Amino acid sequence: MSDSPDLDLRLVRYFTTVAEHLHFGRAAEALHITQPSLSRQIRSLERQLGARLLDRTPRGTRLTEAGEVFLPRATALLRSAARAAAQTRAAAWPARLTVGYTFGVIVTPAVRELRRLHPDADVRTLHLPWKEPRAALLDHRMDAVVTRLPLATGGLDVTVLYDEPRVVLVAIDHRLAGRESVTLDDIAGEPLPRLSDPDPEWEAFWRIDPRPDGSPAPGGPVIEAIEDKFELIATGEAVAIAAAVPTMARYRSDIVAIPLRGVEPSHVVLATRAGERNRLVAAFRKAAGQTLTSWRAAPGSSEAAGGPAGG
Repeated sequence: MSDSPDLDLRLVRYFTTVAEHLHFGRAAEALHITQPSLSRQIRSLERQLGARLLDRTPRGTRLTEAGEVFLPRATALLRSAARAAAQTRAAAWPARLTVGYTFGVIVTPAVRELRRLHPDADVRTLHLPWKEPRAALLDHRMDAVVTRLPLATGGLDVTVLYDEPRVVLVAIDHRLAGRESVTLDDIAGEPLPRLSDPDPEWEAFWRIDPRPDGSPAPGGPVIEAIEDKFELIATGEAVAIAAAVPTMARYRSDIVAIPLRGVEPSHVVLATRAGERNRLVAAFRKAAGQTLTSWRAAPGSSEAAGGPAGG
């Protein structure tokens, strides 16, 4: 016989159940097996250990001296195996996922789907400022972010989920307010808000600077926050280029959004860390691809969103 027998954890669990009930019939019932089968399994365990663990007497079942020694160790062994399995599952299937999103982006359908598929997972959402997605991912504050391009993609995996048409935001009494759509020529001389600390690529996209003919976009007031932008638009001091978004009421009733023709649309993307192996991230990526692509603005929609510069 080997000094280190390969114990079958199933047999160990059978033994601890009999030790708990001190009755083979009740133990068999608890284990949902027959009593003769349970007796055979216990004998098999005793052969592995080379010791009798249980004695049957007219008054019931009792632990032998060897059984008394083995019982606490058997209980600890089963607990250790359960912990090992749980920790392994946790490593393979993390229990928490934090999803970031930026202004005007809707993640609710994908989050609901993930929670439906994985009800034991702790799925959290957190709004991020427009310039935070990449840092939040690389710092492991977020596991996934739904945002808009442009976005520095170094160290990230980025997937386009859907496109949004772009619109021009103007005051309700602006000369263009009643138009069904406009072009860049229509706003050629209109001032556009500028960021105090801009990301050049972001600023270029949302101001369309330079214009297709190579001319620079008009200057405009410097802003720090989205509220500043809307106030400037509402008072007629500037217009802004933004993304048209669905299912969201107009931010202010004194601002209207007019579809902007002839320009590249806004791209809504899912960003995660490059090479991410978290299976919840993969599950969220799948859910986002299936559910978020349907959240598009209808042509001519007056609903729009924008970060400090526009998107």
